[in-house]
Amino acid sequence: MNSPDARFEPSLKRILVVDDEEIVRIALRETLRRERYGVTACSSPEEGLEILQKEAFSVIISDYQMPGMTGLDFLAQAKQLQPDATRILITAVLSLDTVIEAINKGEIYRFVVKPWIREELLATVRNAIQRHDLIVRNTVLQATTLAMNEQLVSLNKALETRVSAEADHRQRLSEMNQVLQLNLHHSVQLCLKVLQSFYPTLGTQARRVFGLCRAMADILKLSETDRQTLELAAWLHDIGLVGTPRGLIRKWLQQPETITPAERSLIEQHPILGEELVDFAANLKHVGRVIRGHHEQFDGRGYPDRLAGKEIPWLSRVLAVAVAYAEKKAPHAAAVETLTLGSGWRFDPEAVQLLLRALPQASLPRQELEVSLSELKPGMTVAAGVKTSGGMLLVPEGQVLTDAQVQAIENHHRIQKLSSTVLVYVD
Repeated sequence: MNSPDARFEPSLKRILVVDDEEIVRIALRETLRRERYGVTACSSPEEGLEILQKEAFSVIISDYQMPGMTGLDFLAQAKQLQPDATRILITAVLSLDTVIEAINKGEIYRFVVKPWIREELLATVRNAIQRHDLIVRNTVLQATTLAMNEQLVSLNKALETRVSAEADHRQRLSEMNQVLQLNLHHSVQLCLKVLQSFYPTLGTQARRVFGLCRAMADILKLSETDRQTLELAAWLHDIGLVGTPRGLIRKWLQQPETITPAERSLIEQHPILGEELVDFAANLKHVGRVIRGHHEQFDGRGYPDRLAGKEIPWLSRVLAVAVAYAEKKAPHAAAVETLTLGSGWRFDPEAVQLLLRALPQASLPRQELEVSLSELKPGMTVAAGVKTSGGMLLVPEGQVLTDAQVQAIENHHRIQKLSSTVLVYVD
């Protein structure tokens, strides 16, 4: 076994690498240590399991083909020892059915194909670290929330026998509910921060969907519980996409007709993953059910459960039209036409009419689009500042690009690589 780097600080994230090929272990260890991760590497699954019984890790990376035990078998056992650690499989022979089954069962989070591209590997590890952080932080928040719920139950029982102290108890209940709401708010904001950092346009879309759902809730005069359910589902409807390859997300959002059946299968898992994550993070099963159903179609040809008509929860049908309008990279008239043409087969007609009534009073942020540097053109408006790798601002947010600025960005990129994509506003 290779011991952790002596310069590793306990506050940094820890990664376990298991691979029977020494050259692969060395390559992974040195690549990850240069990113300031603490790395422990070993040559066999058995040795890896012994380490996991003694030390905690944020991420576990395993080769697939190893003597004595496959990487999938090892990661399945690793899940029992450290369920919160993010598990990544490295394989030279890609059996897509096997990998997808492992992902669906929760045995692995992502897979990396040999030979890997360094940037994609590091992006996968960063996303894995973010996932582990999210789980750990939400575990703390959930424990706090459950403890406070128990306190509330105790206070409610005390109210039945202490009528004389009713005012005092009501005040205390109000304070507890404020704390619970604050914890819920923090949990949602943490999820949104992860989503925004992982794929910025998804964060903007969540804000647009929230604005539409809030306007529709006003028209429907929803109860406080149903309003909160719809608004939370609007914020978090795409949280299940965290960890999906960024290139696949971009293709799904901008060129959905080009994705392969295997890629579509991965995408269609995100409502299920979103339901599981929301329920785990905030114990809000009713919100999770709305998220799970927001890609169902009125004619039963949606996903993931192929529900039809009134089988689809009402708030899921409302969320579906908001998402369809918000994600349409087209002018208002074209987005409305998409909803109208889909009424009765893709969308609930009542939900479509509700959205059309809500649009005039909805407050929505401008729609954003992620474009490659080669796609930049004069006249585009930058939605997020373009910066160098050192943090120097080249073009500020809100700037309308000129020929000279586009040329300057391209020249700088040739000298010193910039981010491969830029966020611009959709006119």
